Amino acid sequence: MNSTVPPRPAPHGWIVLDKPLGLGSTQAVAAVKRNLREAGYGKKVKVGHGGTLDPLATGVLPIALGEATKLAGRMLDASKSYLFTVRFGSETDTLDLEGKVIATSDVRPDQAEVEGVLAQFTGPIEQVPPIYSALKVDGERAYDLARAGQEVEMKTRAVTVFELRLDRFDAEEGATLLAHVSKGTYIRSLARDIARALGTCGTVTLLRRVKAGPFDLSQAISLDKLNEIGKGATLEQILLPLEVGLDDIPAIDLGSEQARAVRQGRVLTELPHDDGLYWAREGTIPVALVELLSGEVRVVRGFNLSDVAE
Repeated sequence: MNSTVPPRPAPHGWIVLDKPLGLGSTQAVAAVKRNLREAGYGKKVKVGHGGTLDPLATGVLPIALGEATKLAGRMLDASKSYLFTVRFGSETDTLDLEGKVIATSDVRPDQAEVEGVLAQFTGPIEQVPPIYSALKVDGERAYDLARAGQEVEMKTRAVTVFELRLDRFDAEEGATLLAHVSKGTYIRSLARDIARALGTCGTVTLLRRVKAGPFDLSQAISLDKLNEIGKGATLEQILLPLEVGLDDIPAIDLGSEQARAVRQGRVLTELPHDDGLYWAREGTIPVALVELLSGEVRVVRGFNLSDVAE
């Protein structure tokens, strides 16, 4: 591209990628950045993702652009849903197909037995994360220590499984389950513990995220579709508005003076809404993520969208 041509205005919003097998989350972000550069948006567009997916996992990866990156932390804290298959009879050190087998069993549970243990893993539970995870142990990533051959002791953590049900069962391939879980839940650990509760061992052979916060597969695009942006397709075809990332909380409509006050950090009072978290908008333009307490508005995150054409 001719360097004398000024870059396009920075985009704000979400690209929801259906992350393919083998691609890391950081590589996915790099692919978005590359396509934006090739499409003429320059090198300064802020890009971030809303929740890491392992290379061997596929599915919903929300990628925030511009002012939407201010909401990426909310995506990290959001609940998520996964479809996963656990094949019984062997367990690997990574708890998926990437690792080496460390345990085997001749026990093969049937469908009724699988369904019978799921209630044990629904609701608040405690689990031990995989040693091959990005959690830090004594300041080092657990997977770095594990790969170096060191003994890694992972601490039990409390998580919540909101829903866990059998999606399909195959005597050879194992059980495919759908789980809706809280932040911090490791599906590989859940699969390991379900297998052990059945008197056997298991390994995750498929892991697909089908929902992350307000985003699901119906909004997701393929990597090929993303790469079309760098070849001349319009970004608007795939870019979701910033406020889609706020679909799980109510909106407050502000007049122009109120919106100006919020943008300037001044306190608003006497708004007729219950206490809680809201997103404030002026017309259709998001102004801020705000918290109401006793009628007063506190800005949690302000959005600088004054450069957005109305």
